[in-house]
Amino acid sequence: MKLGFIGTGNMAGAIMGGIIKKGIIPAEEIIGSDIMETGRNHVKELYGIQVTADNKEVAEKADILVLSVKPQFYAETIQEIRESVREDQMVITIAPGKTLAWLEEQFGKPVRIVRTMPNTPALVGEGMTAACPNQYVTEKDKAYALKLLGAFGKVEVVPEHMIDAVVAVSGSSPAYVFMFIEAMADAAVAEGMPRAQAYKFAAQAVLGSAKMVLETGKHPGELKDMVCSPAGTTIEAVGVLEEHGFRSAVIDAMKACVDVAKGM
Repeated sequence: MKLGFIGTGNMAGAIMGGIIKKGIIPAEEIIGSDIMETGRNHVKELYGIQVTADNKEVAEKADILVLSVKPQFYAETIQEIRESVREDQMVITIAPGKTLAWLEEQFGKPVRIVRTMPNTPALVGEGMTAACPNQYVTEKDKAYALKLLGAFGKVEVVPEHMIDAVVAVSGSSPAYVFMFIEAMADAAVAEGMPRAQAYKFAAQAVLGSAKMVLETGKHPGELKDMVCSPAGTTIEAVGVLEEHGFRSAVIDAMKACVDVAKGM
């Protein structure tokens, strides 16, 4: 099974790195193209894959093709490779705003497409990816696509109308979490804690809290209540967050994110 990448940036690197590490496809069976020589050389040195400057070569050689260029370059990239794309190939896309209908129209023929929305924690093997296959993708194709996408984190199949919500809740949310960690660390620094140590305490608290949600199956509100002792420090802090509209700020931010995603 030959895996091809058009575009070899950070997300492509995270995907191919996870796949190689899990032993799903060996490096010698992966090929990537990039207009930037530095980008090609980076993934070649880091992962040992084959590289080329020719997008058509990748499209012709790959059994599974990952379009990992920026969304604004999708139309011209598909225009360049569409004659090389075969009926027995599967194409995986990772661009927000590019719907299955739009992608099918660009290819101008039946193509097996899995539209996905990964996120940057994929870079450390803890990504959250949504996958949305089109009508031409077989059950066997879908199962293999999910195996590949699960190599760098978790993956869930979602209906396409939910993709914009996915962008807000997992695609963009690492930025919100980083802001939260930074703010907590700033407050700890204000109380005298060294900054490096403050980041470690804040980040580990977030990591552990997330694991509790995933592994206990308890409602986040119940887990919050477990930390809040009567007349204690935590409930006092929670009250201040509520007073300043913590929840509503997050909800409004995500709504704004969805609005932009829908307009892309």
